[in-house]
Amino acid sequence: MKKITSLLVLALILGFNLRAEEGMLIPSVISAFESDMKAKGMKLSAKDIYDVNNSSLKDAVMHFGGGCTAELVSSKGLLLTNHHCGYSQIQSHSSLEKDYLKYGFWAKNLKEELTNPGLTASRMVRIEDVTKTVMFGVNANDPTATKEAAIKKNIQQLIKDATNGTHYEAEVKPFNYGNDFYLIVKEVFKDVRLVGTPPNSIGKFGGDTDNWVWPRHTGDFSVFRIYAGPGNKPADFNAENQPYQPLHFLPISFKNRKQGDFTMVYGFPGETEQHVVSGYLKFIMEKERPVRINMREKSLSVIDAAMRSSDEIRIKYAAKQASIANAYKKWIGQVDGLKRLDALAIKSQREAEYTKRATSNPDWAARYGTIVEQMNNLAKEGTRWEYEYALAVEYLFVGPEFYKLARGIEDLQQNYEKYLSSNQLSSQIDKLKKGADGFFKNYDAGVDKRIFDLLTAVYVKEKSNAAWNTSMNTQELSEMIFTKSILTSKDRYLTFLDGIKSSSLKKLLKDPGVRLYTDFMAEFRTNVLPNFQQFDSKMNDLLKIYVEGKYTMFPEDKHWSDANSTLRVTYGQLEGSKPADGMMYTEHTTLDGIIAKYNTGNPDFELLPRMLELHQAKNYGPYAQNDELWVCFTGSNHTTGGNSGSPVIDANGHLMGLNFDRTWESTMSDYMFDPNRCRNVVVDIRYVLWVMDIYSGAKHLVDEMQLVKGE
Repeated sequence: MKKITSLLVLALILGFNLRAEEGMLIPSVISAFESDMKAKGMKLSAKDIYDVNNSSLKDAVMHFGGGCTAELVSSKGLLLTNHHCGYSQIQSHSSLEKDYLKYGFWAKNLKEELTNPGLTASRMVRIEDVTKTVMFGVNANDPTATKEAAIKKNIQQLIKDATNGTHYEAEVKPFNYGNDFYLIVKEVFKDVRLVGTPPNSIGKFGGDTDNWVWPRHTGDFSVFRIYAGPGNKPADFNAENQPYQPLHFLPISFKNRKQGDFTMVYGFPGETEQHVVSGYLKFIMEKERPVRINMREKSLSVIDAAMRSSDEIRIKYAAKQASIANAYKKWIGQVDGLKRLDALAIKSQREAEYTKRATSNPDWAARYGTIVEQMNNLAKEGTRWEYEYALAVEYLFVGPEFYKLARGIEDLQQNYEKYLSSNQLSSQIDKLKKGADGFFKNYDAGVDKRIFDLLTAVYVKEKSNAAWNTSMNTQELSEMIFTKSILTSKDRYLTFLDGIKSSSLKKLLKDPGVRLYTDFMAEFRTNVLPNFQQFDSKMNDLLKIYVEGKYTMFPEDKHWSDANSTLRVTYGQLEGSKPADGMMYTEHTTLDGIIAKYNTGNPDFELLPRMLELHQAKNYGPYAQNDELWVCFTGSNHTTGGNSGSPVIDANGHLMGLNFDRTWESTMSDYMFDPNRCRNVVVDIRYVLWVMDIYSGAKHLVDEMQLVKGE
């Protein structure tokens, strides 16, 4: 099978039309796209974007917390990411006395910057195609276990060779369902401190009303700083650590924006599934997404009402609400967009073309001729297990929170004798007590009970064979759990841990909350999980062949690997869109739109008085364009989850803004991209700096940055 790089180069040599809007490109092969990018206005070279031997743009792009992206913007390790990416850290530092969520926070100097245990920021050192090395000695006719063992051994050696004698970490990740493998070498920084955040009225302006919706006016940013130990190398938190001195940081673009400007997003997109077949996509649209939307809607109805009733609950549940609501609303838009695009018909047409081309060549017919049919048949048979898996995720891992404590207790139950014999029992109990402090700090039993009541009813109803071996109804069980279980009261939980012994662990199965969790998890692990994993494994094996066939039979097409949380580049233009008949989205929004939304009286558009005062005075400082203060803009860049916080870079390699969202019509791009409607949403860097400087009085941070002005 031909490699990705050779196919991409071949496509360019033969002059095939590569569409810039779609695709998340591996930076190490970006040279294949350099001419196309320059034709669209880019003034950089491929080596400016990605270079292993010299500093390049990649060295300013960081994987933030493992799930978002951030960018370095000063020689002192100053880091920008989205407000929602740093939200759990902001929330953890907030209290009724220090309500950083409502009023914001700005450190006046390095000593005031706040530590965040467990938060990391990773720089990619290099990305290398190691497919040949991974597959060395692997015979296609060998048993699966033999092949997997050989691949594992090769990967372990690659990682050892890449990290030996260095402070780097490394991993080898499969691409294209295992047709290709890349070595990712990274430098992981472990001392990342909170520098500043705007209030929710800026960072979350629009709330759930505006989430995934255009026009958008959200100042979705927060500010952190990376600290390093001796030699400018990563180190655990230490008061002696100094601000990291980056290999590269992004200058700030003050150049006036206009429709059609080149834009590039550099970040860590999480997951796309562009290759799934029509039968599976039908399941996602008609069954899997609807039930998850329903369950999250029920949780949000409880949380939202509770947050409105109490500032204490608002602070406790702010981060959890945002996390649950984000996917909930995205999924609604995703299903709607796929229906509007008639995605199932498009998939079916493409599958017919695939099978037709396969039959044109005997070798192709033998390998690829029935693969589409096999995948669709497997989807009919196996998606019931993915449905059950999705139910369990929403109920046991996203739903009632007391199940989180149950997982910790379960570990103690299973490993009690081992911890006791190795003198680790007291440390494990201390660990559980420490975890309980954090858990109950942000927990309200009344809220959790209402969520439990609603979601348990859905879970039991939707499961094909629910583990419900009791005559007790949900209401009676709920009363018992929330009045007697150790999992729903800090006092009961700590009392149990203080008196723990082998006999008390055995009696724990009489605890109603522990018993329920144990019953559900036993059924999940013995029935749902293995069947789902078997289905998933079979589908991935077929997808590997299916994708191989795309590269082999359609070399004229543009191919790109699905997102998998590795560093990618996507490029396009600053532009609006026409998402539906009679509807036109302009390419940018301004501060005037914030005030107009505020005047509607919707609580999601609440503002603090200072914003109104500054708008009234037209005090925009040096951050305006033609007497307007741009807030957000859209671009035709292909993004997904994980791209949150990604730098949006102009033709000269300067920072234009921070990617933070997609339009609602764009959320379908995880499965199918429509270049006419799919747009990423960006907060303009000039608005970010205006909030820091004019609104918040943190000009000392702006002074750290390199500002590039010009028309």
